Amino acid sequence: MIDRGLSGPRLVVAAAAGVMTLVAAILATPHPGESELRVTLRVTALVSATFFLSAFTASAWQRLPTPTTRWLLRNRRYLGLSFAASHLAHGLAILALARRIPGGWRAFPPPTLAGGGAAYVFIAAMAATSNDRAVAALGRWWHRLHTTGAYVLWFIFTFTYAGSAAVSPYHALLTAAFVAALGLRLAARFSARRSVAPSAPPRASDARRTEPGSA
Repeated sequence: MIDRGLSGPRLVVAAAAGVMTLVAAILATPHPGESELRVTLRVTALVSATFFLSAFTASAWQRLPTPTTRWLLRNRRYLGLSFAASHLAHGLAILALARRIPGGWRAFPPPTLAGGGAAYVFIAAMAATSNDRAVAALGRWWHRLHTTGAYVLWFIFTFTYAGSAAVSPYHALLTAAFVAALGLRLAARFSARRSVAPSAPPRASDARRTEPGSA
């Protein structure tokens, strides 16, 4: 049922609509202020993390074929775009918060601004190139962009949550989830490399099939 109802572009539309509904519900007060914006940031960050981890680990689950893991792999591109839509809402909430708090952008630590800026640059680039035309046009650079971007975003998420993991069980749980996701992804890559016979040269058809988003 999920495969038919929430796949492809419809998944992105549903994700964007869901995030908009959540944000509207949080801000549906007579005078929404800083506290509501901070709740919006936490909620959109959690939604974004969920979509990101689903896309980040999708290829790692292919050795455990189930309807759910096959759905994840088929919809990896759209899970990434759903993450981008959710994090757009997160970014808009940050902009609104910066306009309300004393000091504005000066209230944010420089490393936070630098990391957040880098994250959004990669998100924008990856979202803009999440289509077949970009894959064909960029070739190996498409793979490099999306692989580098995925690990940069993983690091920023993990670093952010790990910073307060010692005092927040919620952040500790999210940190553990991101570390586990990295372990799963690296284990899958190591297993895939071991399963390839070193004496057998790869066929051209295999190279074309595995290049886009194989990491």
